[in-house]
Amino acid sequence: MGFFKKFFTKEEKKKDLDQGLEKTKQSIFGQIAKAVAGKASVDESFLDELEGILISCDVGLDTTIKIIERLEAKVSEVKYFNTNELNKILKDVVVDILSDNNTVDVEDFSFPEENKPHVILVVGVNGVGKTTTIGKLTHQFKKRGKNVLLGAADTFRAAAVDQLRIWAERNEVDFFDKGMHADPAAVAYETVQHALKTGADVAIIDTAGRLHTKKHLMDELTKIRNSVNKMLPGAPHEVLLVLDATTGQNAIEQANKFTEATSVTSLALTKLDGSAKGGVVLGISDQFKIPIKYIGVGEGIEQLQVFNKMEFVESLFEK
Repeated sequence: MGFFKKFFTKEEKKKDLDQGLEKTKQSIFGQIAKAVAGKASVDESFLDELEGILISCDVGLDTTIKIIERLEAKVSEVKYFNTNELNKILKDVVVDILSDNNTVDVEDFSFPEENKPHVILVVGVNGVGKTTTIGKLTHQFKKRGKNVLLGAADTFRAAAVDQLRIWAERNEVDFFDKGMHADPAAVAYETVQHALKTGADVAIIDTAGRLHTKKHLMDELTKIRNSVNKMLPGAPHEVLLVLDATTGQNAIEQANKFTEATSVTSLALTKLDGSAKGGVVLGISDQFKIPIKYIGVGEGIEQLQVFNKMEFVESLFEK
């Protein structure tokens, strides 16, 4: 692991977050600055413009309406305002919405240690950065002294098994697979079995990212969950859904399908640095009431960060 830096400083992490949100900041606040120019009150025309801006950044219609209603309530007694004051009010509204929806600030890459192994089932469609997220998460666990096992239950694509094996080798952690076309539920079962035998602290199981039909998805994920629980009652302890922020409303549709198919417990949003649609974070948090646990703000191995709503909002509104 010599080519990995041990720990990033708080300042380095903040710089990554700021740079990762830069496109969204320019998109949202550049447009808001133009909309508010020359205005001294929150009138109907401004609210219409604000609605269009938020929707264009993939905040989503329902969440946008909620933001506007709360904004109206907060400024109802304010006769005059400037851009800074309006941004402060908007910032407070956004924090309120994230606070309403089970988004808990996580201090570090940690997990409850009463379960050994702690089993994480990772779900998401192909191409969202699922395997890369697993690799980066493994890196964070490994450098904190945890014994990690990766299980390759995406047995429908040779590339998926190979990619996960490469991440296991890069991180110098244990790897379990049964090759192509093996039963994913059997792979998941035996991954947990292997984790118990070897004393792994955490087992991370990759799954196939196919979305042929909701019934197919539901049946397969239910079978995997039942298999894991049969091997270790109470497992999986976490079902992490990985979504690509660059897909905007598509990410919300994917979240719809997966939350119908299985009990998703946390979210990871990748590729925020490549999108001006970071507003999807607000929409997903508001709509699904599932905590956002991780965000990807760059391609580097350290650029998967735990999601802290206060740091996120501070960076989003920082000039």
